[in-house]
Amino acid sequence: MYYINDKEYKCSVAVTLDIFNDRWKLGIIWHLLDSDMRFKDLHETVSEITQKTLTIKLKELEEKNIIHREVYAEVPPKVVYSLTDCGKKLKPVLEEMYKWGIAYVGECGKITDENPCETTLCKQN
Repeated sequence: MYYINDKEYKCSVAVTLDIFNDRWKLGIIWHLLDSDMRFKDLHETVSEITQKTLTIKLKELEEKNIIHREVYAEVPPKVVYSLTDCGKKLKPVLEEMYKWGIAYVGECGKITDENPCETTLCKQN
C-alpha cells in the first residue's frame, strides 16, 4: 500500500494518475521546466486556460509539493512560481512524452513547420 496526501493507494500508478488527473497540470509543469514564471506569464503561455482554472491548478500542484509559490513584498505584489526538487524530477518523463507525441503524430497524423509550443525545451528537441 501507498499512503500520501491523506489517501491510500494500492498501486503507485494510481498515485501519479491522482496527481495529474486533468489536462492542465502537466502543461503547467512543462512550461515551468524552462524557467520560473509569474502568474500572468503562465496564463499567457498555457494556452486556453482561464485565470480561475490556472489558480486552482497552481494551488493543487503547490499542495502536492510539485511547485513552489514565492510571494515578494512589493507593491504591486510579485508572485513567482517554480518547480520544487520533486517537480524537477518530472523533466525526463515530460521530455519522453514530448518525443512520443511527435512520433505518434508522425505515424498517425501530420506535422507542419509551425510549432505552437513556445518553450525552449520544444525548440531544443
